[in-house]
Amino acid sequence: MRAAVLHEIGQDKLEVLDDVEAVGFGPGKVKIRVRATGLCHSDVSAMNGVLPQPAPFIPGHEGAGEILDVGEGVTNVKPGDRVLVCWLPACGACPACKRGQTQLCLAGFMNAGIPNFKRPGGDVFGFAGTGTFTEEVVVDAGCAVPIPDDVPFDIAALIGCGVTTGLGAAINTADVAAGSSVAVIGCGGVGISAIQGARLKGAAQIVAVDPVASRREAALGFGATEAVAPDALGDAKQRITAGEGFDYVFEVVGKSATARTAYETTRRGGTLCIVGAGALDDFLQLNMFELFFDEKKILPSMYGGGDVLTSYERAIALWRAGRIDLESLITHRVQLAEINEALDQMRSGTALRTCIEI
Repeated sequence: MRAAVLHEIGQDKLEVLDDVEAVGFGPGKVKIRVRATGLCHSDVSAMNGVLPQPAPFIPGHEGAGEILDVGEGVTNVKPGDRVLVCWLPACGACPACKRGQTQLCLAGFMNAGIPNFKRPGGDVFGFAGTGTFTEEVVVDAGCAVPIPDDVPFDIAALIGCGVTTGLGAAINTADVAAGSSVAVIGCGGVGISAIQGARLKGAAQIVAVDPVASRREAALGFGATEAVAPDALGDAKQRITAGEGFDYVFEVVGKSATARTAYETTRRGGTLCIVGAGALDDFLQLNMFELFFDEKKILPSMYGGGDVLTSYERAIALWRAGRIDLESLITHRVQLAEINEALDQMRSGTALRTCIEI
C-alpha cells in the first residue's frame, strides 16, 4: 500500500513508499479507502514539531473515502458507504461529552499514540490517530462519518477539518454579531472559512490580513470587505474603527506574536478568538492591568467550538444552498506522489487548500 511517511520530526519532506500496511482492524474499527485528502497547516506543524506527534508517522487528517470493511459491533457504517474522516470523535461518555462540549473529548487524542500502520522496519503512527496521506487507513468507527451521495470527496475532506474549524470559530465560538467589525489574521483555508462564517453572521466590515498578496485577493471573493498586509493593519484599524479596535479579531496563525497583535487590534470589551494551533513553548504575554482594564474576551476555539457532527451537517446544508463557497477553497490538486509539491505550495502561501487525490 502506498503512503507518504515522515521518518523523523524536523524533516521537511515526506517519502512516498509502497511497503506500508494499515493495521489494527478489529472490533469497533473500520477500514477506509481514502479518495481525497486536504493538506492542513496542522500537518506541517506536526512535521516540524510544533504539535506533538510520535514518529515515524503518516500525516493527513482531513480526508474522505469509502468504507472497505467494518469490525464486529460497528453499526454506524457498512462497506461501500461514503464517509469523511473525523480526527476528533466524541466518546459520548467522558465529562466533556456529557457537558455537551464534544469538541473537548480526549478519546480521539489517545489514538495518536497507537500505531495504525506498519512497515518492514517497524510501527508507523497516523497523525492525530488517523493519517490520510495513504490509500487505506484503519480508524475507530466514530472517525467515519457518513456523507450524502451529492457531496464530492474533496468537499467532504475540507469539511472534515478546515471548514468546520473556521466556520465554527465565527458561528459557534465568537458568535459574531450582525453589523459588527471583524479582522481575520491569517487567510489560508481556515481563515477564509472564518471570513465566510463572519459574513454569514452579518458582519458589516471584514478585514482579511495576510502577507501573501494572492491570499488577500482571494479573501475578497469569499466575503472580506477589504484585505491588507500585516503592516497595514494599524491603518485599517484607524480608518474603520476610528482607532478603537475591531469588535472581533480572529487569530488563525498560531503564533504568540500574531496573537499579541490580534489582542491590540481588538477593541476594549471586544472578542479575540484564537483559532491557530501553536507550540507548547510559545507564550502569549499579557499584563494583569490590561487584562482587567480592557475587559477583552479571549476565546480559544477548538475544532470550531461545537459538536462536530452538527457542524458537518450545517456546512453541507450551507454549501448546498450556495451560502458558502467550498469549491474555490481548493486552489491546487496533486497526486499522492506529488505530496512534497503540496507542502511547497502551503509553505509559500500560494495555496488556500491543496487537495491530494488518491
